[in-house]
Amino acid sequence: MERTLIGDLRSKIGQSVTVQGWLQVLRDQKKMQFLVLRDQTGCVQIVVEKAASPDQAALISSCGVESALTITGKVIDNPIVKLGGLEMQLEAIEVNNNAASPLAFEPFGETLPALDYRLDWRYMDLRRPENLLIFKIQTTAEMAMREFWIQNGCIEIHSPKMVGSPSEGGAELFTLDYFDRKAYLAQSPQFYKQMAMAAGFERVFEIGPAFRADPSFTSRHMTEFTSIDTEISWIESHEDVMSFQERLLNYTYQKVKEVHGNDIQKVFGFELTVPSLPFPRLTMAEAMKILKERNYTVPAETKGDIDPGGERELGNYIKEKYNHDFVFLKDWPIEVRPFYHMRHADNPKLTKSYDLLANGLEITTGAQREHRRDILEKQAIEKGLNLDLIATYLDYFKYGCPSHGGFGMGLSRLLMVMLHLDNVREAVFVFRGPNRLDP
Repeated sequence: MERTLIGDLRSKIGQSVTVQGWLQVLRDQKKMQFLVLRDQTGCVQIVVEKAASPDQAALISSCGVESALTITGKVIDNPIVKLGGLEMQLEAIEVNNNAASPLAFEPFGETLPALDYRLDWRYMDLRRPENLLIFKIQTTAEMAMREFWIQNGCIEIHSPKMVGSPSEGGAELFTLDYFDRKAYLAQSPQFYKQMAMAAGFERVFEIGPAFRADPSFTSRHMTEFTSIDTEISWIESHEDVMSFQERLLNYTYQKVKEVHGNDIQKVFGFELTVPSLPFPRLTMAEAMKILKERNYTVPAETKGDIDPGGERELGNYIKEKYNHDFVFLKDWPIEVRPFYHMRHADNPKLTKSYDLLANGLEITTGAQREHRRDILEKQAIEKGLNLDLIATYLDYFKYGCPSHGGFGMGLSRLLMVMLHLDNVREAVFVFRGPNRLDP
């Protein structure tokens, strides 16, 4: 049996073909049955005359909506039919898996249950075309990024996700038993990316899981997420890293628009905008001044950081002034940056680091790293770190290491802002949060 995709049926008029998919609609009338079958490429109506095939009609009557079916039939041109102006006349049917009734929820119903309930039945929720499109776009975006990295001389790495010592002071780390000792789930591939710089790889990238033991219940946090990471050598400042990242995103958005622009317009109701180069840039001092002028007060407890409300306000400012969705916030104070960020020589209270905001949401942290071991040790001590706990990391800088920098970006947050989604849980295949370990 050779399967025909529903999207290809127009080229099969007059032929008998086999299609496979899910029973989306069943109209069981007195003399006729009308089935709507769905696969990834579209939907088709199948017509059944009960008198001509009573056994098959009885089998169809026993099918629940969303059953998995294999159907063979003749493709007929019928301009009256809304689904592509064609239909199929049933010849044979196989029930691959009959759906129980009632469904946990109707994925194609007029109203949907709350997101958290739908996450309990995630595989059902993912059957909706808008969700399918999200992950088709994710696939295209990752492919585009890989193309860009390879075109720009990067090497792919896969760093370990179990580490032997806590990094950056040990906050927000998951602990696990590792034979006769403790291990930790990696928050990021940060230290291993830097090891690759010391190894002479010069430019590396990774798309892989990262873990944060952060008990947050917001629309943008997850305890397990996919991190997009880049590290490049022989840079002069964090400007080189920002330039690399904005070109990566410009390339990625272009590819997504080429492949999915029409579907995004149809399903999500907007035209995807490819961000122009260069992205706007603000120093943190400028950002704080702008917030003050816009009568936004950053909470005192942020201690030099910007809260989510402040990020949204800056996003609004950038949209109003530059008609741009992205902005780099650079030159962060040392109080809110890790010890391995390089500091400005003319102002050691500021780091050569940045955050990237997209539509007012932080999606990236990047920086030039400190590659001089003596200064690294001094900055680690200032941050209150035990040098013995980071001894292996410090050894990366013992036998020659180039200047370097890089960034980490959340894949799901990128999709969230790209597609104007309300919650990051909609942009991840299966969500992990403080209260969710299933499915």
